[in-house]
Amino acid sequence: MLEENRTTSEVQEEEMASKEADPVTEEEITEASAETAESESAEEEKTSVEPETPENGQESKTKTSFFGKKKKEKDKFEQQIEELTDRLKRSMAEFDNFRKRTEKEKASMYVIGAREIIEKILPVVDNFERGLAQAAEGDAFAEGMKMIYKQLMTTLDELGVKVIDAVGQEFDPNLHNAVMHVDDESVGENIVVEELQKGYTYKDFVVRHSMVKVAN
Repeated sequence: MLEENRTTSEVQEEEMASKEADPVTEEEITEASAETAESESAEEEKTSVEPETPENGQESKTKTSFFGKKKKEKDKFEQQIEELTDRLKRSMAEFDNFRKRTEKEKASMYVIGAREIIEKILPVVDNFERGLAQAAEGDAFAEGMKMIYKQLMTTLDELGVKVIDAVGQEFDPNLHNAVMHVDDESVGENIVVEELQKGYTYKDFVVRHSMVKVAN
């Protein structure tokens, strides 16, 4: 019993001697705890940062390819819209030119048709004038013909048919047809002195030139 107590006592003494030989300070404990915390924090960061795997890289490339394809399609659509808009503008311009040209041709055809009709009426007007020039004064029948003649000339004037001024005007080859020349010092040179047949215009177009006598 004493031997066991001595042994226990000796053990305790040895432990105390060991502790006194190599004492652990609070600073060492604090440093050990800090190192442990830093190690654990580094492990957590490694765990939280997920490295880019081949699957993630493939997904990124797929997204880039998708948006690039969408952009190309958008540019293509915008180009098609511009081309169609340009074609539409050209078509509208061509149609407008066609409409104007058609209207001009219609107006020209109308004028040509009207001129042909007026040319056929003018001989009737000439005969009216010749007959009335020979009519006796006070003849009731002649007076009635004068009224008809006046009505006919008023109608032609309203339609745009005008008599060309000739006598006393300077000769104009665009309006007059000189069939005779006379020497007359009382009038200026190249002046119309007599009208042999009346000329007419229709809407600024000459239907028939005036037949005239011109002084040299």
